Amino acid sequence: MVLNKETAQKTAELLLQINAIKLQPQNPFTWASGWKSPIYCDNRITLSYPPIRNYLREHLANQIEELYGKPDIIAGVATGAIGIGMLVADYMNLPFCYVRPEAKKHGRQNQIEGNLQENQTVVVVEDLISTGKSSLLAVDALREANAQVKGMVAIFSYGFDISEENFEKSGLSLNTLSNYDNLLEQAEKSHYITAEEATTLAEWRVDPANWK
Repeated sequence: MVLNKETAQKTAELLLQINAIKLQPQNPFTWASGWKSPIYCDNRITLSYPPIRNYLREHLANQIEELYGKPDIIAGVATGAIGIGMLVADYMNLPFCYVRPEAKKHGRQNQIEGNLQENQTVVVVEDLISTGKSSLLAVDALREANAQVKGMVAIFSYGFDISEENFEKSGLSLNTLSNYDNLLEQAEKSHYITAEEATTLAEWRVDPANWK
């Protein structure tokens, strides 16, 4: 869910501006899953642009306070959301931890890095939501550690049906600064893509696993 249309459009504009989001309908990317995709999103690039990362941290922080109040701790999902999660925690003057995809095989064998206490309230920060699987594995780890996960915020979501189903099953709310619909609208408005390319990109989102 996107809370604010103006913020969603501005976020999409900033991501396009620094090529954090690349649109290549004529020369598709191949994702790790094997999916062919006309879009590739790498929000870690935003960390290299102070005005943009500051915009994102402030709006994510404001969204957290509006939706959930002030939690006890912010958790980032490794590795993509460690940077932005820490910036949000710093802006809110809150403790920070991050969650690995799985526990380390050596040392203390932690999956959650940082000082997370039982029964603390947590809001999870993500950079990007595709299917939601890896994000929700992090939530599972926090819940197993007896944390009270209030919700998740992210910079961007593709808005796949499968991700919405996964979040619904988990009983967790997800809110993002921007999403695929706002991206297409902004990309076409700024002449980053043509109307024909916008149609192709919209078709891909309907059935990405079988798009060619």
